[in-house]
Amino acid sequence: MTTPPFTVERIDHVVFRVADIERTLAFYRAVLGCEVARRRDDLGLVHLRAGASMIDLVAVDGPLGRKGGAAAGAEGRNVDHLCLRIEPFDAEALAAHLARHGVAPLGPPGNNFGAEGVGPSLYFCDPDGNVVELKGPSER
Repeated sequence: MTTPPFTVERIDHVVFRVADIERTLAFYRAVLGCEVARRRDDLGLVHLRAGASMIDLVAVDGPLGRKGGAAAGAEGRNVDHLCLRIEPFDAEALAAHLARHGVAPLGPPGNNFGAEGVGPSLYFCDPDGNVVELKGPSER
């Protein structure tokens, strides 16, 4: 078994696909005390601060949410992906490590917003089709 070229530090964020983004936003604000860190209404996306991590809400009928299929139920998933904050983020080492395990990235590395701000990330699927994002440090 090969050792990964990084160490997982924590969960950066989790993304929930929701039927009514405003209702769910109100719930997380009132019940958990989460505050909005950023809104991307053009994508149907709200980033909520949850301590050192983030909870992202994606409207199932928005541009991002439609990619996940139907709303949660027998034919649709509710969780979009799991994001793990890693250190270091070396795109070439990550690609080589994934390839050794027969895993192909879903695309090239990109810069995405997370708990620490905008930073590099890479997406791939686990054996069950769940999407995993590896996220590096933010660009300060």
